Amino acid sequence: MTGNSTGLADWLAAAARSRQQAGIARARRLLEQSGPALVSLDGRPLVNFSSNDYLGLASHPALAEAMCRGARAFGAGSGASALVTGYREPHARLEAELAAFLGYERVLLCASGYHANLAALTALAGRGDVIVQDRLCHASLIDGARLSGAELRRYPHADVPALEQQLARGSRGHTLIVSDGVFSMAGDVAPLAALAELSARHGAWLLVDDAHGIGVSGPGGRGSVAAAGLGQAEVPVLIGTLGKAFGCNGAFIAGSAELVEHIVNEGRTYLFTTALSPAVAAAARQALALIRADDWRRELLHERIAFFREGAAERGLSLLHSESPIQPLVVGDSERAVTLSDQLLEHGMLVAAIRPPTVPAGSARLRITLSSEHEEAQVDALLAALSACQEGA
Repeated sequence: MTGNSTGLADWLAAAARSRQQAGIARARRLLEQSGPALVSLDGRPLVNFSSNDYLGLASHPALAEAMCRGARAFGAGSGASALVTGYREPHARLEAELAAFLGYERVLLCASGYHANLAALTALAGRGDVIVQDRLCHASLIDGARLSGAELRRYPHADVPALEQQLARGSRGHTLIVSDGVFSMAGDVAPLAALAELSARHGAWLLVDDAHGIGVSGPGGRGSVAAAGLGQAEVPVLIGTLGKAFGCNGAFIAGSAELVEHIVNEGRTYLFTTALSPAVAAAARQALALIRADDWRRELLHERIAFFREGAAERGLSLLHSESPIQPLVVGDSERAVTLSDQLLEHGMLVAAIRPPTVPAGSARLRITLSSEHEEAQVDALLAALSACQEGA
């Protein structure tokens, strides 16, 4: 290698060493699925406590069959962006069904949650505007705010008085309040009623990314916004995903007809991305039907969450406060989090170690996620393994 390639190789090697020394180096694991909550790693069977498949729909046979039918009828891929030739019948039907489910006027499908958040934020804010975000917002919300060109202000997590102080500073243009509904690494729910009240009082627009709430919480599984008694009037921009409780992939933006048409025309990550596969849209329609029909999935999930939290309290395991499927155990040190994760593997449990920059420095954690597919005995075995690993520390 010569010239620039040598410089690049040296820079990459230095970056890799830096990650290794900081204990934040990551590597992908090649897993084989062996059941709704079971995986295999290098031939070793594991109970999966690291998935966002909260209702066990990702491997549901009805979704697989719907996807096959969709692929036979419309092809494996959409072939173009939605505004060119990529918008098909399964997309239109899913958008209409999601809008009816959520009680919003319109829904716009996007290729991923990241695309949805970037499209919404860059289409709704620009230079002269202000975006005020919770400090624990998902990376896609932070990136969308930065790409928009608006002034980004951040307030301490769930700190409503601090948010109000930021709003009181005003802006030359309009102001957008942005928050997760359920926070992906903490598992707690945003103070949505207070955010809605502040947005109304200050003339701001409220955007909520409820990726981890829709399908899981609220009446009928309509999410944390509905659980707070709010709707389109109070939360005019609602983001959801098909990649978690729905067991598929892709995402959506819900709002008024005018909002959707604005993002169709101005959201660059919507405009310039190949549309979601129609086969995936067909599978997501089946997932939505199951979410609407099968309340028992949510009921069973919340039983597992309560069982896990009660068992953790009995064993002295200090969890963050969360009534969602996301149950974080903060250990602080990145290396310690990785060690605990590796020890749990020896007990047959797959639990991800989450480290900076995904979470703030000094707050590395085990991110335990529960599913309606977990058996009570599996959750009890996880609690026993966590206790054994903690005692051996």
